[in-house]
Amino acid sequence: MKLIDISAVMILLGLLLGFVGAGGSGFIISILTVVFGYPIHIALGTALAAMFFSSLSGSVSHYREGNMLLKSGAVVGLAGAAGAWVSSSWSTLIPEDRLGWMTSGMLFASGLALWLRMAVVSRRPVATVNQAPPVAKGLRYWSFALLIGVVTGMLSGLFGIGSTPFIQLGLMLLLGMPMRYAAGTTMMVIIPIALAGGAGYFTIGYLDFRLLIAVVCGTMVGSYVGAKFTKRVPARWLKTCMVITPMMGAAILLL
Repeated sequence: MKLIDISAVMILLGLLLGFVGAGGSGFIISILTVVFGYPIHIALGTALAAMFFSSLSGSVSHYREGNMLLKSGAVVGLAGAAGAWVSSSWSTLIPEDRLGWMTSGMLFASGLALWLRMAVVSRRPVATVNQAPPVAKGLRYWSFALLIGVVTGMLSGLFGIGSTPFIQLGLMLLLGMPMRYAAGTTMMVIIPIALAGGAGYFTIGYLDFRLLIAVVCGTMVGSYVGAKFTKRVPARWLKTCMVITPMMGAAILLL
């Protein structure tokens, strides 16, 4: 019965996540811990594993639209997977109450990073947003790619968040990717990070498969419907909701 209730709540949450186009792992963590009383370590592992499915479907769409840089995405994603695998075991060393506060802080930081990403994009001419991607070569380029992957992967594995705004900022500011390619490549990057992080939590006993199924089914149904409302509201409202959503999850964790 509890899992049915969780699925129902995740459908409602999925409506919001589909509307703003977010993975929502932080919000999922907040709901599972505060509303349903799951230990935060299990909530982290479940939310991180759930991102694999949403990122996979999003990646297929972006690939068909030609929005991905496969080679760059593979390097950043594999480095991120290594970081997520290692840091997922570190969460066991952090007491639950402290981990909750730290995760809440990271969600606030995600909202600020998302706002910064929007500010960067808004200041660029339209032509540069959709311009051709940079040539992926040189030691500097690949060093930055590895750095972005390891850092964001470790954040994801430790705090169960998708690190989407951090990845996109890194791809745009350090690798010089236009927004279009940064968005599509980020979806590809999250796949190995979510898979490795989820596997890491599974090996230490913090992944509940029945809970995972309830979360995935609910969020996928809700996100599908919520996405249909994205184009039906003013852009400034949508941007505001995108920034506020992770901060709402952070605020719930503090309750």
